[in-house]
Amino acid sequence: MRTVAAVIVDGQGRVLLVRKRGSTFFIQPGGKREPDEASLVTLARELDEELGVTLRVGSAKRLGEFEHVAVNEPGRSVQAEVFRVEIDGEPQACAEIEELAWVDPRAPHAVKVAPLSAEKILPRLLAGA
Repeated sequence: MRTVAAVIVDGQGRVLLVRKRGSTFFIQPGGKREPDEASLVTLARELDEELGVTLRVGSAKRLGEFEHVAVNEPGRSVQAEVFRVEIDGEPQACAEIEELAWVDPRAPHAVKVAPLSAEKILPRLLAGA
């Protein structure tokens, strides 16, 4: 499963994670591409749908592609193209998002973070991305 994901950092260095309805894990906001949709178009659409925010034009910095087991789809893996981005607006839980959490990217985390974020994305951010 291929997705596009966002790393959003606040002024205190915390990262925004989301928990989808029916899941116990927090993940990066983002989602699956529509057919023939560019990565940043997907990300802008998903951030609007899930959080009610606007992706700030020109702010995206690609952190890489990361793969791990999918926590919300047993037996599958997820490959995420990840961008550090800035947003306009105050994030709110919309669509399938049940809960938001601003977390310190350093472990241990205050919430149950999915392995893709905890073991791949957040360490990349801390390494100076």
